[in-house]
Amino acid sequence: MAKKPVKYSVVDAFTDSPFKGNPAAVCFLEEDRDEQWLQLVATEFNISETCFLTRITGSEGHDSPNESSIPRFRLRWFTPVAEVELCGHATIAAAHTLLTSGRVDSNIIEFITLSGILTAKKVIQNDNEASDGEAEAQKSFFIELNFPTDPSTEFNSVEDSALISKALGGASVINTRISALKKLIVVVPSAKAVADLRPDFNAIEKCPGMGIVVTGIAPPKSEFDFYSRFFCPKYGINEDPVCGSAHCALAPFWSKELGKSDFLAYQASPRGGVLNIRLDEQNQRVLLRGKAITVMEGTLLV
Repeated sequence: MAKKPVKYSVVDAFTDSPFKGNPAAVCFLEEDRDEQWLQLVATEFNISETCFLTRITGSEGHDSPNESSIPRFRLRWFTPVAEVELCGHATIAAAHTLLTSGRVDSNIIEFITLSGILTAKKVIQNDNEASDGEAEAQKSFFIELNFPTDPSTEFNSVEDSALISKALGGASVINTRISALKKLIVVVPSAKAVADLRPDFNAIEKCPGMGIVVTGIAPPKSEFDFYSRFFCPKYGINEDPVCGSAHCALAPFWSKELGKSDFLAYQASPRGGVLNIRLDEQNQRVLLRGKAITVMEGTLLV
């Protein structure tokens, strides 16, 4: 029997402008597909993440009947070469697509993922904001994700520190940490140092961890608190334009450094992206807030 066509959207996340932020493909599955097919589709899209949504009907996956009014979906994330445990921008993209397509009648969505149950909430920015047309309607709200923190510890290998600095084009490294999800957190002296990096992706592949998150404090008069960039060639992504999951590690680090829990962060990739962040230290959660805009829709026929 022929498989049903799969509807998809391509959404730019952590931005309200097309062709900025981080693109993700969002695919709606009405029937099971095997992992080989999922990976082949992600490889075909060849962007930082392709995610797959499957609606969960009834009370499946809920702890009590009272919770079943919140729509739930299974959500999986794939880079061009592998499945990953956590992805922020593709979750923003998935929630945005559900909220703007009429597939859900709720301002809260729950996703069952490899990182547990994650929630996405629609947050209206300004009730008086114009909403004529799709582009304006998409700009009128944020999506807030409730994600687990990704705590990091000191990484003090002298040999690896030299390798890391060389991989980052000779950047001055003032601190190195490793997160629970194996992201290498590299602190450099300034936001300018982050923006000016000229990484050697072949050398980064030889470094410890799944990828390197480089971060530096923002200039004093900037609206931002810190800058970052994320390089992940081991997963088929030389530079991830805007990485929500990286900020699950950056938020606890910068909270201790700056003595605060609310941040405005800028990812200084060529596409650029903005993240509003709140650290809930007591519950070890990170609230990531961003906008999104749909740039493409289509159908997979195979």
